[in-house]
Amino acid sequence: MAQSSQTPQQGEKWEDNPPYQAQSPEKFGRVFWHGSCQCGQVKYQLNREKPLDAKFCHCTSCQRLHGAPFQWAAIFHKSDVNFLNGHNGLDFYKSGENLREHSLPCKVLCSHCHSPIMDEGRNVILLFPELIDFGTGQRKKEALDLFAPR
Repeated sequence: MAQSSQTPQQGEKWEDNPPYQAQSPEKFGRVFWHGSCQCGQVKYQLNREKPLDAKFCHCTSCQRLHGAPFQWAAIFHKSDVNFLNGHNGLDFYKSGENLREHSLPCKVLCSHCHSPIMDEGRNVILLFPELIDFGTGQRKKEALDLFAPR
């Protein structure tokens, strides 16, 4: 499985780079997790079992975006994510400049229900684990342990 975390080069379209370029199952590799937004319009897969790291952020921007005292984010390489519908159904927001465009770093949201999906940086993404289907019972407990901030 490829672990490229390259940023788009001058003149390249963001749609042609991970995590937005559609990948065949053979190229993407083994799928460990599936996730989706609240309404189900945006669906994605993860080919990494455990995030590179995880964190709780309590900055004012995250508090406003999530309407909560903090956000939980799991850090992945961009190539670890495969959107099943490619880049369709996504909106972007660059909070520092108040722009609704794909300009890194930016926030990625469902264009229909407006669920925050992830924060996209230049080299990695901060994915929101609440959107991942961890299953139930012991499987869910084990998964939550994998995604817990250390």
